[in-house]
Amino acid sequence: MFRSHNFSAGPSMLPTAVLEQAQAELLDYKGTGSSIMELSHRGSEYIEVDAQATERIKTLLGLGDDFEVMFLQGGASTQFMMVPYNFIAGSNRVATYLNTGEWSRKAIKEAKLLGNVHVGFSSEEQNFIRVPKNGEFTVADDSVYLHYTSNNTIFGTQFASEPNSNGVPLVCDASSDFMSRPLDVSKYGMIYAGAQKNAGPAGVAIVIMRKDFLEKARAEGMSTILKYKTHVGTMFNTPPTYSVYIVNLVMGWILEQGGLAGIQKKNEAKAGLLYGIIDRDDFYRGTAEVESRSLMNVTFRLPNEDLEKRFVKETEALNLDGLKGHRSVGGIRASIYNAMPYEGVKALTDFMVEFRAKNG
Repeated sequence: MFRSHNFSAGPSMLPTAVLEQAQAELLDYKGTGSSIMELSHRGSEYIEVDAQATERIKTLLGLGDDFEVMFLQGGASTQFMMVPYNFIAGSNRVATYLNTGEWSRKAIKEAKLLGNVHVGFSSEEQNFIRVPKNGEFTVADDSVYLHYTSNNTIFGTQFASEPNSNGVPLVCDASSDFMSRPLDVSKYGMIYAGAQKNAGPAGVAIVIMRKDFLEKARAEGMSTILKYKTHVGTMFNTPPTYSVYIVNLVMGWILEQGGLAGIQKKNEAKAGLLYGIIDRDDFYRGTAEVESRSLMNVTFRLPNEDLEKRFVKETEALNLDGLKGHRSVGGIRASIYNAMPYEGVKALTDFMVEFRAKNG
């Protein structure tokens, strides 16, 4: 069976073991004679999948009964709107946002349409090459939440740990580093993530919310489908059942890797190998400040754009796919999410050494 090394930023590669199990169960899920995607979302088979996926997420993150887990549709982009719609719209409440990349900028745009927004930090004038250190951002008085994007796929930056919000609940768009490392969940009111980077296929957004934070959401004058309280403990509408099924398999796979501590160790080893090659001399040049570098999306440039085009063309011939940088910034981007094996990164770095020797 042919499998390329897929460095795409998302949808990204899934663990081979997960795909093999899904393949084996595709036509006949546990003796039902039907695929799980053909079965009722209110039937016992899918309800068991949904419950197990929820329990595995809680186990991996160390969540107690004070957190709810929801599987919603519309990706993280819908959450950009739902968060302020539930927590600051129609009131004098304010929320603080940190602007560290394209996705946080989109979240801020949506929030400003609905309520009062304080932008406590922005690295936009620096082309988003870094995230702030504690003490470099401000949090508005009486903020309902502090929103940040933990990892920035386009610019290759990442918060090494949770920003210090002085007790204000964190709301995090964790789409591109979800389930890649342990979190201090006590600091969060809410975590949301599109699954298509580390947790599963496109089609489902995983929303985790602390119950006491949910109580701060408004309850009146809202669209039913856009109200978080509608979705807690219910299946108000048909969930993306097959996407949740794959999420459940991926969560099981992460548990087998040693949980989040185990997967973090593997991610650090992969990123260390790749950044080591980039930093060897000035042929490859990382685009993010060293202290803000991402373990998930490694972005770098070559001496000129012609070499970058040749680099991408030659890697594609070796089945090292998806390395072209985002269209808005150019360059090279290697996305090395959980499912990317160390061997895939080693194949890339071996090529980089050879390419530098021939063209440096």
